[in-house]
Amino acid sequence: MAIKTPIYMDNHATTPMDPRVFEAMKPWFLETFGNAASRTHAYGWQAEAAVEDARDTIADLIGAKTGKEIVFTSGATESNNLALKGVAEYYASKGNHIITTVIEHKAVLDSCKRLQKQGCDVTYLPVGTDGIVDPDDVKKAITDKTVLVSVMLANNEVGTIQPIGEIGKITRERGVLLHCDAVQGVGKTPFDVTEMNVDLASITAHKMYGPKGVGALYVRRSKPRVRLVAQMDGGGHERGMRSGTLNVTGIVGFEKACKIMKEEGKADHERILGMRERLHKAINAKLDEVILNGHAEKRLAGNLNVSFSFVEGEGLMMAIKDVAVSSGSACTSASLEPSYVLRAMGLDEELAHSSIRFGIGRFNTDEEIDFVADLVTGKVQKLRDMSPLYEMHKEGIDLKSIQWAAH
Repeated sequence: MAIKTPIYMDNHATTPMDPRVFEAMKPWFLETFGNAASRTHAYGWQAEAAVEDARDTIADLIGAKTGKEIVFTSGATESNNLALKGVAEYYASKGNHIITTVIEHKAVLDSCKRLQKQGCDVTYLPVGTDGIVDPDDVKKAITDKTVLVSVMLANNEVGTIQPIGEIGKITRERGVLLHCDAVQGVGKTPFDVTEMNVDLASITAHKMYGPKGVGALYVRRSKPRVRLVAQMDGGGHERGMRSGTLNVTGIVGFEKACKIMKEEGKADHERILGMRERLHKAINAKLDEVILNGHAEKRLAGNLNVSFSFVEGEGLMMAIKDVAVSSGSACTSASLEPSYVLRAMGLDEELAHSSIRFGIGRFNTDEEIDFVADLVTGKVQKLRDMSPLYEMHKEGIDLKSIQWAAH
C-alpha cells in the first residue's frame, strides 16, 4: 500500500481529530445550537445539560470529585494564565512566592514573568539531564510566603513525566497549592488529582484528538477549597471564575475525546509505545551518534526526541519534509535559538540545534514508522557525508581538543 505523505508525526503540537469526536459535535453546529446560559427555553436547557455532562466526564478522567470542579476555558494557555494569575491575586495577602521549573510551557513561564513584574517572587527550579525535577528541590524552595507550586505532568518537548504525586505530598504537607499543566499527559500517563494532591490542573481537548479552542481548569472545591480571582470579566459564567459564552460544540467534542481516552487510552498507549520503540531501534540500527533526549523510561509513549550529532536540525527538517515533525530550534526574530528545554537539561547548543521531536499518535501505523525510519536515516547519512567534522570524528580526532583559528 502506498504511503500518503506528508506523514503526521507532530502529535505534541496538536492531534488530528478523532472522526468519532467530529460525529458527536456535528448536531451542535446546526440543530442544537443553544446558549448554555439561556435559562428560559429548551435550546438553552439542552446546551446546559450537555455542558454539565461534559464536566462530569472530564472530572472522571482526571479523578476529580465532582464536575463542579471543572471550569471551561478557551484552551490550556488560558487555563494556565487563570491558575497562576488568579491564585497569585487571591492569595496576595498570604504571600507572593511562586515555584515552578525552567522547562515549563511558555504559558506558565510567561505568566510567571508577568507576575514578577507585578511584585511576585518566582523561583525557577532546575531539572536533571533527564528533564526531571527533584521533589527535594521543591521542598527546599518552599518558604512561608509560598502560595503556589506549578509543575507540568509531562514535558511537551522531551516527554519526561514529572513525579507529581511526590510533589503533591510535599505541597499538601506544607499547605501550599499545587498547579499542574497536565495538557500533554492526560489520558496518556496515570493522572489522578485526588490521589496526587493536585489543587489546579490545566487540560485541553486538542492534545487528545478533540477540537482546538476549548480547554478546562480543574479547581479543587474542598480540602482545601481553592479560590482565585477571575481574569476575564463579564456575565459571571463558570461560577464567576471565567466569563464568556461557552463553546458548547467544542465542549461536546472535548467530552467525547475524554470518553474515548478513558476507554481506549491503555490500548493506545501499548500500540504507540511499540511504534516508538520500533522507530528508535530502526534509527539506532543504521546510525551512530544518536542521543536520546529525556528519561529513557519515564516519558510519554509517543515521544521520541533525539539529537543527531554532526547534522543541523533545520537542515534535516528541510530534507525530511515528507514528515511533519518539530525541531529543537525555534525561530525567534532573526536568530535561530536552540530549545530552552534542551539547554536547561544541559545539552550543548550544537546538539540542541540537531534535535528532532517525533510525536507518534493514535492514527500512525507501523508502515509509516518504517517509511520515516528509512527516510530519516538516509537523509542523516547524506548530510553527514557532507560534513568535514563527521569525517574527522570517524577518523578518531577529538573535536573538543582542536583549537580553531580565528579569522
